[in-house]
Amino acid sequence: MNSDLVKIFQEIATLLDIKKVAFKPRAYEKAAFSIESLSEEVGEIYKNKGIKGLEDISGIGGGIAEKIEEYIKTGKIKEYQKLKKELPVDIAGLTQIEGIGPQTVKKLYENLKIKNATGLEEAIKKGLLTTRGGFSKKTEERILKSLGFLKAGHGRYYLGDILPIARDIIEKIKTFPGVEQIEYAGSLRRMQETVGDLDILITSKYPSKIMDFFVKMPGVVEVTVKGETRSAVRLNLDIHADLRVMSPESFGAALQYFTGDKYHNIALREIAIKKGYKLNEYGLFRGKKMIAGKTEKEIYEKLGMAWMSPEIRTNNGEIEVALTHKLPKLIDYGDIKGDLQVQTDWTDGEHSIKDMAEAAKKQGLQYIAITDHTKSLAMTGGNDEKRLLKQMAEIDKINKSLSGIKILKGVEVDIKKDGSLDIADEVLVQLDVVGASVHSHFNLSEEDQTKRIILAMENQHVDILFHPTGRIVGRREAYKLDMEAIIKAAKRTKTILEANGSSRLDLKDEHIRKAIEAEVRIAIDSDAHSIDQFSFLEYGIAQARRGWAEKKDVINTRSWQEMLKLLK
Repeated sequence: MNSDLVKIFQEIATLLDIKKVAFKPRAYEKAAFSIESLSEEVGEIYKNKGIKGLEDISGIGGGIAEKIEEYIKTGKIKEYQKLKKELPVDIAGLTQIEGIGPQTVKKLYENLKIKNATGLEEAIKKGLLTTRGGFSKKTEERILKSLGFLKAGHGRYYLGDILPIARDIIEKIKTFPGVEQIEYAGSLRRMQETVGDLDILITSKYPSKIMDFFVKMPGVVEVTVKGETRSAVRLNLDIHADLRVMSPESFGAALQYFTGDKYHNIALREIAIKKGYKLNEYGLFRGKKMIAGKTEKEIYEKLGMAWMSPEIRTNNGEIEVALTHKLPKLIDYGDIKGDLQVQTDWTDGEHSIKDMAEAAKKQGLQYIAITDHTKSLAMTGGNDEKRLLKQMAEIDKINKSLSGIKILKGVEVDIKKDGSLDIADEVLVQLDVVGASVHSHFNLSEEDQTKRIILAMENQHVDILFHPTGRIVGRREAYKLDMEAIIKAAKRTKTILEANGSSRLDLKDEHIRKAIEAEVRIAIDSDAHSIDQFSFLEYGIAQARRGWAEKKDVINTRSWQEMLKLLK
């Protein structure tokens, strides 16, 4: 239900934007944002606490709480249906295309009756966007490029959207009598950026009853396979989930088989064959005799190698290193002590500095850096020099009233087209942490974009390069950039590179690994814009683990005093 309401409220916000209604679109955006971050279903909140419980959710006012109640009771929201009737277009499908905002959706429909991405692609092929739609050739090319990027990733889902769903399914199945072992496998267990489907493995004495339970779970829209030991369903996000019941003797072998990617498993089977074994999802065999299979560890040990973390099972050198028993000790999910990119309601965040600090403390963090946007990013109400100085004074004041959490003064300064920064050096020098990032001119050539960013890194006050390649997983590809040159410049200028845990997941794992090999340190940040988003740190850590990062490679695994010593 949460995901349905998030989609509805996001679309209401866009439809109201199209109608140029003031204020209300932002209220619906905030509501969608808050519901998306919830760890509990709104239906359960309403069941336990009624409409008052809905109003207690951050970002939900009385009017929107009534809309949620209407949806819970009827499965519909009348205002949404009315707006959709006025503009019958696929809002979500069109607005995920880079360069298409609310007014562009309206223009496409009014000028060309385009309702969805398919219609848009057909119109571009016929040349209608430029001849009848009122769009420039450059805009048409950008939209076509974005359409191609989205089509290439079709059928895969952002890790952060799927992991909470998988955990919820597992918690539900765990409550069923007779479940002994349960794990998700596949690309989700490897914590890949995107996930194609869910693979869940269990051991149980009552498989048929658990299969009945699985296919009738909330969120199941179609049952594609129903058997004694395996069932498959399609969930309401259009993702497929598979449940397999294994014998306890084969559980480790199945977990290994369904976790490693194709190339890792092929390489493992080749090693098994050379040693006179046969390896499959049921176990490791010599002839007909099973010699391992109960745990993953015994499978790897019998093959002469150390057990390795799921995140690195991609046949990218991990097998060779495991054979020498010299695998790196990857950064752990509990190793981060501070978050160095946090936005507040001073710009485009949802909550106050104090609220963000208290939420970080509850998450177990020891410090955060407040890094609101700067003036060039006008859409966020970015801070200028005067307002930044005012914010610094406010942070000093709040620090005196808090215990157990340190708030550092920071900024996400904008890198202008020429590589200069939009905040004066005499203000930057007064900050604890200066992060710099690109938010415009994504279409520069690789040479110009690389020069632009390196010039910013050469500024003596820039400590961290935030989300270095500008990508958003599944929505926007990275701008052209020479990452080898960026990594070399980072080492020369002592600039930290960020592994951003939000839906950007930027840096990519391969770039993290190259940075670490070059002895360039990284920072893992949530890029939190609300009190619920510190959980994004987990995805940043996963990204770093896939990049073979150890605790020592990440600056914010240290106390804030030690971390600051590593900055410029």
